[in-house]
Amino acid sequence: MTKKNIWIINQTAGKIDSGWGERHYYLSNYWVKNGYNVNIISGSHNHLFTNQPKIEKRKWFTYEEVDKQIQFCWVKTPFYNGGFKKFYSNFIYTLKLFFLSIKKLGKPDIIIVSSMPIFPILNGLFFKRKFKKARLIIEIRDLWPLTPIHLKGYSKNHPFIKVLRWFEKIAYVKSDKIVSLLPNASKYITKISKDKSKFNYIPNGINESLVDNEALPLNIINLIPKDKFIVGYAGTIGFANAMEYLIDASLNIKENNIHFVIVGEGSLKKSYQNRVKNSKNITFINKIKKTQVQNILKHFDVCYLGRYKSPLYYHGVSYNKYFDYMLAKKPILESSELIRDQVELSGCGIIVPPENKESIISGILKLYKMDKFELETLGNRGYAFVKKYHDYDYLSKLYINLFN
Repeated sequence: MTKKNIWIINQTAGKIDSGWGERHYYLSNYWVKNGYNVNIISGSHNHLFTNQPKIEKRKWFTYEEVDKQIQFCWVKTPFYNGGFKKFYSNFIYTLKLFFLSIKKLGKPDIIIVSSMPIFPILNGLFFKRKFKKARLIIEIRDLWPLTPIHLKGYSKNHPFIKVLRWFEKIAYVKSDKIVSLLPNASKYITKISKDKSKFNYIPNGINESLVDNEALPLNIINLIPKDKFIVGYAGTIGFANAMEYLIDASLNIKENNIHFVIVGEGSLKKSYQNRVKNSKNITFINKIKKTQVQNILKHFDVCYLGRYKSPLYYHGVSYNKYFDYMLAKKPILESSELIRDQVELSGCGIIVPPENKESIISGILKLYKMDKFELETLGNRGYAFVKKYHDYDYLSKLYINLFN
């Protein structure tokens, strides 16, 4: 029996050593085991990658076989840091996809277009029409244009927003199935697609057997105090993470035995470092490899994540940080509204109101006063939850149901 061939069109997809964007790599491991061929079509530059892929500079497409079973096709795209150049890169990626080599990739039976960016839905529709039996699935990681409207203040009538709405409508109406990583997005998406049966919730995940535990260099370990209660954060230090409230909490907390550790990179890191330059209870550590994350989390007593108060999040969230923290069996302090997310559903931590440093301080002190058994109980709840509902083996089977 001929194996079915999957094309994953995702400009930000990474492999295990990329340092970011491994969702489809992990899912593909299980799809291959279930008899599928997998091709992941990604961009050659991603500002969030720790390691950029090696490409043939004179060619549009560079092919790389990973683990002798998954083929990556790296589409040559321009370097960018953000802003307009990022969308120019999205445009070039989308344009070049029309010239993909069928000889190299094989005819697709299943096409997954993962957004954002959403523009490659045009490629998905083109290939669906070209290969009559191909099944088209649109995967929505973030709701655009709601994200720039709610987080960046764009008007609903802005030309850029209108263009995104057009792409969004085409994607939802013309696709065979819609996958959302956001649990509460069904109402919003179905209002556009007019077909409730299309919607499927398949969140982000993690798999313990696929997570390498690479040792941390001693110079990094030595940056973390050994005699303090560590409140840690590991991830992007950018606009969407509402980190300024944690920074304010670190400057205002009175308990001397509590220390804050922030691991990662992002556009706001330097400004936060300047704000706390005279503080002795916070440490910034540069971005580490994905394979080292579990080992740095072992040094934290509590893991933090936060976000702003925004209607955008009523549709749900699917942060990879949840799963890293839960896999490490760490209690979570979350600054957020109650939206039935992983912390709320699992009971693995404390949720405090967003955009409020006093609430964050209160939550930290509550966890600080707990004994070791209580903290371990919270951490174990999260671990059990993530193993049951967010294991990539389990999630891959939800996808296979759509393939069939």
